[in-house]
Amino acid sequence: MLNKKLIGAALALVLVLFYITGWWVSQEPDMLVDEIKQSRQQLGSDAMIGYSTTTALIRVSETLLDKRGGYISNDIMPPFVFLDNMPAWELGVLEMSRDLALALRKDFSRSQSQSTENVHLKLAQPMFNIDHRNWAIPSAESEYRKAIAKLYLYRTELADPAKPDSQFYARADNLRDWLNAVQKRLGSYSQRLSASVGQDRVNTDLAGETSARQSTNVADSSMVKTSWWKLDDEFYEARGASWALLHFLKAIETDFADVLQRKNAMVSLRQIIRELEATQQTIWSPMILNGSGFGLMANHSLVMANYISRANAALIDLSELLTQG
Repeated sequence: MLNKKLIGAALALVLVLFYITGWWVSQEPDMLVDEIKQSRQQLGSDAMIGYSTTTALIRVSETLLDKRGGYISNDIMPPFVFLDNMPAWELGVLEMSRDLALALRKDFSRSQSQSTENVHLKLAQPMFNIDHRNWAIPSAESEYRKAIAKLYLYRTELADPAKPDSQFYARADNLRDWLNAVQKRLGSYSQRLSASVGQDRVNTDLAGETSARQSTNVADSSMVKTSWWKLDDEFYEARGASWALLHFLKAIETDFADVLQRKNAMVSLRQIIRELEATQQTIWSPMILNGSGFGLMANHSLVMANYISRANAALIDLSELLTQG
C-alpha cells in the first residue's frame, strides 16, 4: 500500500513539473524593436542601407532558437512533445522569416534580373527551408544557426567597400515584391482564422477572367470550418507570424525611409504596424475561446482575423502607392 502511495505521489509530482515546465516554455518572447533600433544607432553615420532589415531577420531567428526553452517544434521528449501552442507560434515566425530570406536573396540583394545572387544569401535561404520538425541529423536548429551565420557575413560585407557584390538595394519595386508575398501570407491567415465559426464560401477562384482554367472542377460553394482541435494552433501561428512581421516592417521603415517618403507612403506603413501591434496584446483567457460571431463568449480567432485583415488591406494600399510614379 505504501509503495502505491509513493508511486502515486511521484507521478503527481512529475505531472506538476511537466505542467510548470510547459507553462514556462510557452511564454512568448518580448518585442525586439528597441534592441534593433539601438543596434543601428550605435553605428551612427556608419550604419548602411540594409542593416536594419538584415539585423531584424537575424535577431528574430536567434530569438526563435534562444527564447525560453529554446526551439521546441522538433522536441520528441515530454513535456515538450505534448505542447502545441508554442510550436505553432514558432512556425508562424519561421514562415515570415523564410519569406524575408527569399526576398533578400532574389530581390533586395540584386540590382536587376540578370545580376548574380549573393553567395551568402544563396546558402542561407535554403537552410531556413528544412522541415521545422526535423530533429535528426541535420536538426532544424543546426540548419537555422548556419543560416544566421551566413546572414552575419552578408551584413558585415554590406559595410565593406572591398565587397561590392554584397549590396542591399532599397528600391520601390523590391519592396513591393516582398509586400505582395506578405499579402498572400496574411490573406491565408485571415481565411483560416475566420473559419473558426464555419463559413459557407462561394468559389471565386476563377472570378474576373473568363478564359481562366484550373486543374480539376470544384463545387460552386463549400463549408469551411476549422477543427476544434486546431483552433489554438491557427491562432498562435498567426500571432507568431504577426510578431515577426512587426520587426521586419519596423526595419523596412528605416531602410526604405527615402523611398516611402518620396511615395508619401510612410503613414500607410505605420498604420500597418499599428494594426499588427494589436495582435500582440496580452491574452487574459487561459484558453483560446471560440464563441459564435455574435454570441455570449468571445471568439479570439475572429478578433485576430480582424486585425490581420485590416493590416492586409493597408498592405494592398501601400503596394499601390509604391506602384505609382
